[in-house]
Amino acid sequence: MIVKYGGNAMKSPELRQAVAREIGLLRRSMPVVVVHGGGPAIERELQTRGLSSQFLDGLRVTTPEIMHVVEAALCQLNKELSQEVGNAVGLMGRDSGLLLGDLLDPARYGRVGRVTHVNTALLHALLAAGITPVVGCVAVAQDSEIGGSEPGGGAALNVNADTAAGAVAGAMRQGVLFLTDVNGVYRAYPDPGTLAPQLTRAEVQEGIAAGWIAGGMLPKVGAALSALDAGAPFAVIASGMDTGMVEAAAHGQAGTRLLP
Repeated sequence: MIVKYGGNAMKSPELRQAVAREIGLLRRSMPVVVVHGGGPAIERELQTRGLSSQFLDGLRVTTPEIMHVVEAALCQLNKELSQEVGNAVGLMGRDSGLLLGDLLDPARYGRVGRVTHVNTALLHALLAAGITPVVGCVAVAQDSEIGGSEPGGGAALNVNADTAAGAVAGAMRQGVLFLTDVNGVYRAYPDPGTLAPQLTRAEVQEGIAAGWIAGGMLPKVGAALSALDAGAPFAVIASGMDTGMVEAAAHGQAGTRLLP
């Protein structure tokens, strides 16, 4: 299973380590690939350097200077997460062409990209060796003219962690678990009796039209549907904030499972 790890689960070291332990428990029953972002780590590094960035449409506008900070922050976080997950290796898009991509809309977002190719052979080789890949959401541009002055040609691209996880899940034809700060998709949030254990794409579209899928849940279901479009057989939206939820969600016992 692909586990997207980030957001609120990274706001404190204690919670981050708890999620890492949950992933360790999940590995007892299935191989796992972790894909992570790191907004809080990026913000801390920007503040340290006296820099700021803005968001458009939920994406961080990424100048070459901001991209340098993003990659530096995520590389450090990547290694720390690998250590916390245990028996894991931290990877970024540059490693053996793991994540290749192109620019989303350079005039609007700068160096924000989307993943167009995943080196699944590398991930399968690590899994076969019993090692958990921990993948940071920085891709490398396939077009060598983008940032061509950088060693090796193509530039680093800032990729949204949810869409990166969906791309990896689609390429590997595996399910993806999006960890968030709510227990799943509710038909009447926050009434616990209205948590939807399973939704089809058509039901999600109905929910958006009817308004019971709205606000912060919109980008979450959008990422899940994108993962299905890429080839993932299912996507799960579940909480990463409570003990035991990760394994339960992976086995269909918690969260909301979205199906094509």
